[in-house]
Amino acid sequence: GPELDAMSDEEIRKCVMTHNVFARASPQNKIRIVKALQAEGQVSSMTGDGVNDAPALKAANMGVAMGKEGTDVAREASEMILADDNFATIVYAVKQGRVVWDNLRKVLLVNTPINNSQGLSVLFGLLVKLPQTPISAIQILYSNFICAVTLGFVCAIEPAEDGIMELPPRRVGKRLIGRFLFLRIVLGTILLTGCVVGSAVIVEYGGRYDDWAVEEREKMMRGVAFNVLDFGAISVMLSARFAYNSSIHPRVFQGNPAAVFSIVIVAVLQVFLSYVPGLNSFVFSMRGMDGFGWGLTFASMVIVFIAMESEKAIRRHLKAQGADTDDRETPFFTDGKAPEVDMKMPKGASKLNLQELNH
Repeated sequence: GPELDAMSDEEIRKCVMTHNVFARASPQNKIRIVKALQAEGQVSSMTGDGVNDAPALKAANMGVAMGKEGTDVAREASEMILADDNFATIVYAVKQGRVVWDNLRKVLLVNTPINNSQGLSVLFGLLVKLPQTPISAIQILYSNFICAVTLGFVCAIEPAEDGIMELPPRRVGKRLIGRFLFLRIVLGTILLTGCVVGSAVIVEYGGRYDDWAVEEREKMMRGVAFNVLDFGAISVMLSARFAYNSSIHPRVFQGNPAAVFSIVIVAVLQVFLSYVPGLNSFVFSMRGMDGFGWGLTFASMVIVFIAMESEKAIRRHLKAQGADTDDRETPFFTDGKAPEVDMKMPKGASKLNLQELNH
C-alpha cells in the first residue's frame, strides 16, 4: 500500500503490467490500480464485498460483488453479483460471453453471404445475358426466410468450441466484424453467387437442354439455381459452425442436434417445392430437376464447403506461424486507440480511509 502511494501515475501504470499481487492496498490504491490497467488498454474487473471496495468496483469495467457476504453498497456499485460467492462462476460467465460473441459472428457469416448472393445472382444473371433472372422474386423471399429461420438459428445456439478458454482476450475496441470474418463473408458471397449463376449458365447454354422448349428450359434453369442456392447455404452453415476448428470431421454433425434437423428440414422442403405439381411451376416458376440438375447442386455444395474450409485451414496455418488472424493487434474498422483514462482520483477520494470495525 505505502509503496503504491509513493508512485506517480506513470510508475503505477508500469507496475500493474509487471506485478500480479498487491498487498495491504487501500481504497485509493485499488482505484489507482483499476485506472492504471484501463490506461494500459486492459479490461479491468474488480471483485469485492465491503464498503471500502465500492469505489473501485464502480471504476472497473466489470465490478463483481459477493451476493451472500457482500454489503449492499458493494452490490449497488457492481455490474455483476455472484449469487453463490464462488469465483469459479466468473470463469463460467466469461466462457458463456465468448460463446455469445462467437455465435453472433457465426450468424453473420451464414446469413450475410446468403442474403448477398440472392441479389447478386440476379445482377450477374442479367450481366451474362440470361433470358430470365436465375432465381425469381418468390424464390428469393423463400430462401431469405427459410435460411434465416433454420440455418441462421442453428449458429445462434452453438455450444462452446473446444479450446475457447485457451484463447487470449479480445482486443479492446474490437468490432464484431474483423478482417478475417469480413474476408470469409466476401468469400462465401462470391462462392454462392458464382455457383448459382454458373449453374444457370450451364443449364441455359450448356447444350444439354437445347431441344427443350424455351419456357421449360428456363424453368429448369431456375429450379437448378434455386436448389444450388439453398443447398450451398447448407455448406456455408456447416463450415461456419466452427470458427477455429475444421468442419471436415464427424463433429460437424455432433454437439448441436438442431444442425442436423435444420439440414433435413431445408432438404425436404427443397425436394417438396421442386416436385409438387403446380407449386413448382405456378408459384416458384420452376420444374422438377433431373439427375444432371442434382449433380450440379451437389457439386456446388462440395465446392462451397471445400473452399470455405480451405480458407479456414490457411488461417490456422498463419496463426500457427504467429500471424495476427484475430485482429488482436491490427485495428480494423476502428482507430485501434485505447480510450483515454483520467488517472486523477475521484472527488472525495481523500475520505476513503475507512476504518475496519472491531467486532
